[in-house]
Amino acid sequence: MKKKQRSLNVFFAGELFNLKHLIGNSYLAEAIYEKSHGRYLCALPQDFDPRGTAPRTIRDHHIRSLVGCDLALFSFDGPDLDSGTLAEFMIAKFADLPSVILRSDRRGAGGRTSQWNPMANFYPRTAILSLDALGSYKAILKKRHRKLDEVIRLAGQHSSADAQRMCDDVAAAVVRAFDRVRELPPVMPRHLREEVYNWLPMMPGLRGKEKALRREFEHYLEQKVQRNLL
Repeated sequence: MKKKQRSLNVFFAGELFNLKHLIGNSYLAEAIYEKSHGRYLCALPQDFDPRGTAPRTIRDHHIRSLVGCDLALFSFDGPDLDSGTLAEFMIAKFADLPSVILRSDRRGAGGRTSQWNPMANFYPRTAILSLDALGSYKAILKKRHRKLDEVIRLAGQHSSADAQRMCDDVAAAVVRAFDRVRELPPVMPRHLREEVYNWLPMMPGLRGKEKALRREFEHYLEQKVQRNLL
C-alpha cells in the first residue's frame, strides 16, 4: 500500500480585514490544496482563534504559528505593502523558512521586483510571483462569455466561476513556486540552528515562561530538520 503523503503546513500571510480579503484568502488557500493534491495545507490567520483579543496576544500567536509552519506565502498586493505582512516576512527570513511572495495586483506587475521597497527584496529561499490577476480574469471572460449579456452572466454565476478559474491558475503558479523554494538549500548554518531558534522567541519578546518557549521552538526546529527543510 502506498504511504499517504504528508501535507506541508504553509503560513498564509496577507490582509484579512474586509470581505474581499477574507474571500480571496479562502479561495486561494483551497485552490492551493487542490492543485498540490494535498501537498500544501495553508494556515489562514483569519481562522486563528488566539486566547484573547489583546493586540500583543494576537501578535504572539501569529509569530508562533508562522515559525511553526514549514513554508510561508506572503501577499504583497496593493499600492503599499501591508505592514503586518511585511513584519511576518522578515520573521520568516530570520527563521530561514522557504517563502513565496505573491503579487496579483497589475499595478507594477510583469515580472519586475521594483514595485515595492528594495529592502523587502533579494532574500534567499524566496520566490517572487508577479501576476496580473485582472488581466487573467478579463482573458477568461472574453474567451468564455463573449455573447452573454449582463443579466445571464450574473444570474448564472458565471462571474464567480471565472474568478475561480483565475484563482486556480494563480494557485497552480504558487504550487510550482513552493516546489522550487523547498528544494533550495538552507541558508542557516547547521551549527547555528539551535542558537537561532532559541533566540527567535526572545527577539520579539514573546510572553511565556522561558523554558516552555525554548522547548516549543526547539520542537519547531526538530520538525523542520526531520522534513529536510533545515
